[in-house]
Amino acid sequence: MPRPKTPPKVSTESEGYRTALASLFARRRFGIRPGLEVMRALAEGLGHPEHAFPAIHITGSKGKGSTAALTEAILRAHGLRTGLFTSPHLSSYRDRIQVDRAPIPRSEVTGGIARIEAVADRLLKEGGIDRAPTFFEVTTALGFDWFSRSRIDVGVIEVGLGGRLDSTNLLDGRVGVLTTIELEHTDVLGPTLALIAQEKSGILKAGMTGVVGELPREALSVVEAAASRVGVPLWHLGRELAVENRTLSEEGQTFDVRLPSARVDGVVIPMFGSFQATNAALALAAVARFLPGTRRAFSPDAARRGLAQVRWPGRLERVARKPDLFYDVAHTPESARVVAMSLAEIAPLTDPAENAIVFGCLQGKQVGRILDVLSPLAQTLVVVLVRSDRATPVAELRAAAAGRFRRVVVAPSPEAGVRIARVSTGADGFTLVVGSDYLIGELIRPSGATDEPDLSDPGVTLPPEPRPSPARPHARASRP
Repeated sequence: MPRPKTPPKVSTESEGYRTALASLFARRRFGIRPGLEVMRALAEGLGHPEHAFPAIHITGSKGKGSTAALTEAILRAHGLRTGLFTSPHLSSYRDRIQVDRAPIPRSEVTGGIARIEAVADRLLKEGGIDRAPTFFEVTTALGFDWFSRSRIDVGVIEVGLGGRLDSTNLLDGRVGVLTTIELEHTDVLGPTLALIAQEKSGILKAGMTGVVGELPREALSVVEAAASRVGVPLWHLGRELAVENRTLSEEGQTFDVRLPSARVDGVVIPMFGSFQATNAALALAAVARFLPGTRRAFSPDAARRGLAQVRWPGRLERVARKPDLFYDVAHTPESARVVAMSLAEIAPLTDPAENAIVFGCLQGKQVGRILDVLSPLAQTLVVVLVRSDRATPVAELRAAAAGRFRRVVVAPSPEAGVRIARVSTGADGFTLVVGSDYLIGELIRPSGATDEPDLSDPGVTLPPEPRPSPARPHARASRP
């Protein structure tokens, strides 16, 4: 008689990690709670890990994750021990918190969450806080605690949402970076570019220096006024720094970057899209502004080495050839426009009849406007359901696609959607998978990763704290 199959053993570490994340992800029901009171109390209970390292603090409507990854690579190439904090994750929760690009160990996630929850429970009992910490507050505390105990030289910290009231805004920030500003998260940040700029410029504080991308005039005037009030000198993309002599290659792009203090010629990055060259320029500027406070001098050679090795999945990433298959996490009309422009640059002669797009997104996105931007690229659209309780139903996606694409196909899963799209793609065409971090994350997650929860961040938003009225810009920020 054959022996019954023995179920695979689950390691104690893996089981503890899964249990810790189940407890953490249950906190998504608390939603997003803008404000720093709970975060300050947690940080004090942990011994203020946020003060154990200097930081480069990065915010923006898009590009902040890529800019953070590029900045970290340059700093590490200069011999610094780095911490990288980003969100959301694409494959593993551990990817949000990395030291020298090594994800936080499972055991540290388990132990760290336990310590933070113990502090939170004590504070609640003593009246030190009036509510339980949210998912992102615990995650931020976990990141700061791990960076402190890892004795990093510098943290590269991506803002979660906004800036002024974001959980990360307790840092000892030496450099603040604002990549872009557009209308996004208007229910929390405000309905105008000026209000959103005000929230994001809240990361700028006295004693810092700043770097800003090419912002809309309405937003830039608010950022410059905020910087001027606290004495933060700004470098601007298109003024003090610029991308020059950009060319494309099969594996990425090459360009020069002009900074006030240096030139970095012959930069090669294994990434596509003009927006990544822009992000690299912001990263170079941030490092050039940070290093004078250390014992290291800015080195163009080190900067080139770091950028040549950077990896940041899901950002116009080519994952297959013949025909080409690209993944991108664009989920706003503006980010979709940038992707469309970049693909037109990469494959200018491609016939849209040869191309296919796989699309899925969360609710609340401007689906019609996104598809308007993408429709000139391809005649075939495959719509899929993202694995999230906030996913936009495929029936809504299909209805929005009607009249915009010649052929619309509903696939039962993202994996099936990619297979269908690849069959529909001509030999000289491309497949683009786009629409959500969660869509790309599901595709790149290793098979059998059963100890990882789904990718969703909190979706319920409570009313934010009142914000002061934007000050009328009265002076330009000083510049060195």
